[in-house]
Amino acid sequence: MKRPEAGEFAEYYGKYIAKVPGTDVPGILASERVQMSRLLAGRSERDGNFRYAPGKWTVKEILGHVTDTERIFTYRALRIARGDETPLSSFEQDDYVKKGGFSERTLADLAEEFDAVRGASISLFRSFDDAAWGRRGVASQKPVTVRALGFITAGHQIHHRMILEESYFPAIPRA
Repeated sequence: MKRPEAGEFAEYYGKYIAKVPGTDVPGILASERVQMSRLLAGRSERDGNFRYAPGKWTVKEILGHVTDTERIFTYRALRIARGDETPLSSFEQDDYVKKGGFSERTLADLAEEFDAVRGASISLFRSFDDAAWGRRGVASQKPVTVRALGFITAGHQIHHRMILEESYFPAIPRA
């Protein structure tokens, strides 16, 4: 598979695509699944409720956001891969986090949910043939290919893992 080119995605998503190493989207998703599991393993509820600055999301909220967003991106990929030409709407991430109830859940539960969703994402992307990867649709009023959605899914999670590593977990030593 090749990397997405300009015109296959909204410019905004270029920052996520740039974070994805190589071109094996299912393989990268699987590798990142392991990295997230290691990053979250042994973390306490206190860690899950940590925010590094006022107004920033907690670790739990980030994890819930990543999981919700992955569901939305893969839903878009499924619809477009199957030839559905219906324009797909955008979503407001802050509203999803506010109504996600993530603070009432355990970090372990949210990590388990991420792992399950990631497993489904890997299976979905592995199921696509070459024709499906190249199909185009419209999401958030912008053209997008299934290929770009695969890279965006991986890159979005990598982006947030890096934020967790750099801004959250250095401030929280492991117990």
